[in-house]
Amino acid sequence: MSPPPPPNAVLSVSSLNRLVRDCLESAFPLTWIGGEISNLTYATSGHVYFSLKDSSAQVRCVMWRSRAQLLGWRLENGQKIEARALVSFYEPRGEFQLNVEAIRRAGQGDLFERFLRLKAQLEAEGLFAAEVKRPLPEFPRHVAIVSSLQAAALRDVLTTLHRRAPHLRLSIFPTAVQGDGAANRIAEALGQASVSGCDAIILCRGGGSIEDLWSFNEECVARAIRASAIPVIAGVGHETDFTIADFAADLRAPTPTAAAELVSPDRDSLVDRLDRLHEQLQRRSERALADRLQRLDWLGTRLIHPAERLRQRQQEVTALGLQLQRALRAKRDRAQLLANALQQRQMAARPRLDRLASRLEHAAYRLGKETAGQISACNGKLNALVGGLKQLDPHAVLQRGYALVIGPDGRAVRDAAALHPGDDLAVSFHRGSATATVRQVVAPPEAD
Repeated sequence: MSPPPPPNAVLSVSSLNRLVRDCLESAFPLTWIGGEISNLTYATSGHVYFSLKDSSAQVRCVMWRSRAQLLGWRLENGQKIEARALVSFYEPRGEFQLNVEAIRRAGQGDLFERFLRLKAQLEAEGLFAAEVKRPLPEFPRHVAIVSSLQAAALRDVLTTLHRRAPHLRLSIFPTAVQGDGAANRIAEALGQASVSGCDAIILCRGGGSIEDLWSFNEECVARAIRASAIPVIAGVGHETDFTIADFAADLRAPTPTAAAELVSPDRDSLVDRLDRLHEQLQRRSERALADRLQRLDWLGTRLIHPAERLRQRQQEVTALGLQLQRALRAKRDRAQLLANALQQRQMAARPRLDRLASRLEHAAYRLGKETAGQISACNGKLNALVGGLKQLDPHAVLQRGYALVIGPDGRAVRDAAALHPGDDLAVSFHRGSATATVRQVVAPPEAD
């Protein structure tokens, strides 16, 4: 926006008009404006000029060629429309005007709201999800067309298919595409085409207003498209027209002609491709044949006459026989040497019985002598031990008049201090024993 002029400044007319335009365009965003068309003019440049009026006022409007080409229908005086426009000011003539971006027939706002609500509902159900879309067959043989027999779009589709793929078999399922009950008829025709044995379905109609295309915005048509057993291509209206059927279809084409091009492979392109593949196959076959011939020549140089090969084999057998004989002789010689060595080792290891007998007699003599000496020594030790035992035998002591006293605890009494008056004692003699009772204990005096 241009800055405001300084106070008391003198403006030129163009400067004033520029300031007015800047103020208007910055103050008003794109706005929908409803009214009736009058003073309509289609200029040779492609621009469209008209006035938009109501019962008490009017405003001049211009729609530039780039926008008018996208309209899809022709304006006429007296039409009730709604224009999405930018408020502007035409500086050269100082005229207030609207720069129109888009036009729709009056009342289309409600239809558009219905369109958006149904689109949101079906989208939430997953009817438009990418994962449910089916791919088109690469080389279809039979294509179904659902359209009106009087539609120009049908003639465009048939012309395109005949030009691109004259071999295709076509089945037309006629239906009304506009008016009351058209949506149900379209859905019924889609159902018939789905079970007709075709490979794909083209749903087509020419361009028009939102009212003209409304049959393709009905829920029954969208569900019939998704219920089809074969892919459906939607070619409804112009490139700028969007319907519920476009979103539900497996593939949307901008125009009916484009739908025919999508479903039909170009015959000329296929023939060219086939020719290239044929040439490629021929070149590979020729190269493979040349390689085989070259290998055959190489193998031919290695080919030997059977008689020569037999002679070579005989020489090989003779050489192998001689080699076998040499190997057997060498093996036999090694075995003979090994046997001789083993025999010598056996002779060296054989025992001498005469020497062993002499050694045995000498060992027996030494054993007897050693045994007698050890027995004599053991007898001496035994007699000494017997003498010692006799000296320690208590019965021998008893024979000399001593007695063995056993206390109440069953032990021999060694000290009188261990006894108490009244203790019973067992007294053993050399011959017999007796019992006694302690009447008095006389202990020896303690040593200082």
